[in-house]
Amino acid sequence: MNKVKRSVNRAGLTLRKHSPEILVITGIGLGVLATVKACQATLKVESVVEKHTKKMDEINKKYEEGVTESGEDYTHEDMKKEKTKVYFQTGVEFGKLYGPSVAIGTLSVTSILASNNILRKRNVALAAAYTAIDKGFKEYRGRVVERFGEDIDRELRFGVKTQEVEEVVKDEDGNETVVKSTVNVVDPTKICDYSKFYDASCTGWNKSPEYNLMTLKRQQDYANDLLQERGHVFLNDVYDMLGIDRTEAGNIVGWIYDEKNPNGDNFIDFGIYDQDNERKRAFVNGHENVILLDFNVDGVILDKIEKKKN
Repeated sequence: MNKVKRSVNRAGLTLRKHSPEILVITGIGLGVLATVKACQATLKVESVVEKHTKKMDEINKKYEEGVTESGEDYTHEDMKKEKTKVYFQTGVEFGKLYGPSVAIGTLSVTSILASNNILRKRNVALAAAYTAIDKGFKEYRGRVVERFGEDIDRELRFGVKTQEVEEVVKDEDGNETVVKSTVNVVDPTKICDYSKFYDASCTGWNKSPEYNLMTLKRQQDYANDLLQERGHVFLNDVYDMLGIDRTEAGNIVGWIYDEKNPNGDNFIDFGIYDQDNERKRAFVNGHENVILLDFNVDGVILDKIEKKKN
């Protein structure tokens, strides 16, 4: 019995999980069926109309003659009553013809709207959960900065490690000596989930590193102008500027501009300049034409936009 109950509960959970898809498919199927029923009903409309016309002609004939078949007087009031009755009967006939298609069409629309309502509620729940996680992470980082400083926070976030490198230096006489120095290196496995490469697959990319640097700076300036003008910018908006494929997270995370109560940095930064990142230094100095962009998003902004509107 326990196995049966678990199986039933698991089946019910599966149905709940896929209920939006089931409702959409059901709605589409019902919509097609409603169309078929409406077409079938239309084929029978002519006979209903002929029946209605015949009855109306008989009423008009009796009114013109002024008497009924039984010889009684047929007044204008009698004509109005009979016509009203005929209109009602014809309406009932049309209702019988198109009633099923209308009912099925209503169920179709209801199913699709119900699916949309479920997805909307799930998106709200996901956004709320993401907001809670993002808030907790920012509070944690705030405590790290407060206790250890911004440098330690940066090192922990990006996995910055010190590395000893050797460099050959020539003096004025041409003598070569090996000089050892210590540099900070970013762990490539600790990059942000929103980071994207600006490479040949992106809009405006060029083989020239200087051209790419200029393009990114112009796009960053444009994104900040848009942020100040509109008050908010989604991450997918920035991805669109650079020709980067949109993401699901990009629909809800981004930047909010508010001079009085800033939610973040109050500006958009592509993360081009990072002295601790050797590859980014190489890009800025013109030695590489590809760069990994790290966007300083404020986190989930959907709920923040609504609060600002209210």
